[in-house]
Amino acid sequence: MLSDVMEDYLKTIYILQRETGERVSTSAIAERLEVTPPTVTSMLDKLEERGLVEREKYKGVTLTPEGETVAIEVLRHHRLIEAYLAEALDYDWTDVHEEADRLEHHISERFESRIAEALGDPSVDPHGDPIPGADLAPPEDAPGKRLDECAVGDRVVVQRVRHRTGEELRYLAESGVEPGTEIEVVEIAPFGMITVEGDAGRQSLPADVARQIRVAPVAVPQE
Repeated sequence: MLSDVMEDYLKTIYILQRETGERVSTSAIAERLEVTPPTVTSMLDKLEERGLVEREKYKGVTLTPEGETVAIEVLRHHRLIEAYLAEALDYDWTDVHEEADRLEHHISERFESRIAEALGDPSVDPHGDPIPGADLAPPEDAPGKRLDECAVGDRVVVQRVRHRTGEELRYLAESGVEPGTEIEVVEIAPFGMITVEGDAGRQSLPADVARQIRVAPVAVPQE
């Protein structure tokens, strides 16, 4: 049996690997989990002993196949719980992450499958993140690009908002920037602010926030 903390580390390493496509550094894990690098090093020693990660000196860490399976299962629990909280219990999409963090380690496989069945086996969670299937194969990201890669005049629909703090998510929601909404890029400042316009009006977003928002072109109706 793995502890909740071990599962959190595996999930974090998996997410960082997906984001960068590279081995994950100790400092990146420490920053994401808000712990010290020595704490990370100690935990990686334990995970390596269990055959869940592989480390290469000065090059970072990667998950073994067994470690990846554990991470994907925890991620499936997390994102299904988020979807259930939003759809069945009327939680706001900006408030589900912390609740799912508390519950993801403690649900049975039977409960997991009942949630999936009740929701019609959803493919994405309320943030637009892909939900792994029951086979625990790595989920594929939807095609699209980051908001900070767009040009002025691009009209796009928000597909996904990668995890931010609850406060940041609420700001984006109030700004009309959430999965499923259409926005237009109206200005890109040289110092990194990206201004978009949608039903909620114009909003300027820092580049580091825009980098976490994935979008797709708005489909043009066929005449």
